[in-house]
Amino acid sequence: MANSVWRLIPLLSASGAVQMAVDEWLLEQHRAGKNPPTLRFYTWQPAAISLGYHQRRWPDFWQRLSWQGIPVDLVRRPSGGRAVLHQGDLTYAVVASGFTGNRMAVYQTICEFLMEGWRALGLELHYGETGRSYIHNPNCFGTATGADLVTPDGCKLIGSAQLRRGDAILQHGSMRLQPDVELFSQVFGEELVPVNLHFLGEGNDVIEIAIEALTAAACRCFDINLEVQPLSDGEWQDIEIFTRKFSK
Repeated sequence: MANSVWRLIPLLSASGAVQMAVDEWLLEQHRAGKNPPTLRFYTWQPAAISLGYHQRRWPDFWQRLSWQGIPVDLVRRPSGGRAVLHQGDLTYAVVASGFTGNRMAVYQTICEFLMEGWRALGLELHYGETGRSYIHNPNCFGTATGADLVTPDGCKLIGSAQLRRGDAILQHGSMRLQPDVELFSQVFGEELVPVNLHFLGEGNDVIEIAIEALTAAACRCFDINLEVQPLSDGEWQDIEIFTRKFSK
């Protein structure tokens, strides 16, 4: 991958069905050799709960939740893992190939740019240490496995999930930047201890600052150049087919 050119898709705010459709479409395009390795960041509008692909149990009331007067989406990810509440978070997605090693090794290879980016912002992160007991907790942010990144005091900042098809890999993950503590408690029935990110400032600037640092870190860690390339009208037409799948 050294010195290759990756595609950088500008920040996109859209529904959960659209975001998951984009991620899976990018994976399929890359696997078919029709799209270069890609990095993108996105937010969820409206707020949503994403379920892991194999997750079969969740509370019925999740389908009747609302936040700020707008129903909370419920969408299934193409990747595994447990439920994630997407509100006040920033999601990253890496679609690439050519990685070596087992699933955990690839997780950590990709996570290097997240760790370096946040380190540049002044926050040290390390991998979680929870064992297989995590499968009994429907809340992704309720435990921190070796695929997750936590702060020195144990607060989980980033939870990631991965999907591999052939040699192509999609890894995407949620970074909790400005979560609504009350909504989190309503959804999962447990208290959220948010990571202190006041050093980043307030409002949309937090997202912009994070993306800038993480984009620069990706170039260093993957030894790549990034070329900004928004999704074209033709690509959106193709993605619409995938969106129907996630809108069910």
